[in-house]
Amino acid sequence: PFPSLQMKLLTHNFLSSRFLKNVTTGYPLKLTIDEKKVVEAELDINFLKSVMVKIDYNVLYDVAKSVGEGENLPSPDSEIDVTSLTELQLNQLHRVLVCLDVVIGSLECPESGRVFPIRDGIPNLLVNEDEVS
Repeated sequence: PFPSLQMKLLTHNFLSSRFLKNVTTGYPLKLTIDEKKVVEAELDINFLKSVMVKIDYNVLYDVAKSVGEGENLPSPDSEIDVTSLTELQLNQLHRVLVCLDVVIGSLECPESGRVFPIRDGIPNLLVNEDEVS
């Protein structure tokens, strides 16, 4: 079976709107979820280890909390070592990174307020020519 192609909190962690005119950082985008679903997937410790060095964990933690998925995540106060997490923490980290699909919602630029819709799990970051720098 193929993995879900829906947007995930992992995807959110890599998106920015710095391509917009007069936007310098555009990160992190404010995520609003109107519909989400959880798709079960096998826990892969090696994947979690490799992805944790690439993401901004503080952003993941904050967005997971804001959408009601932050319970049992390890605190962002110290460096996250996947091998030292409890089973509960590992399962929640796996859930927010891999299993949680954003079906309908929006992403908002923190600088310009420009809102990008998410429909059918696909974030639409297309803009008009006059919006790009």
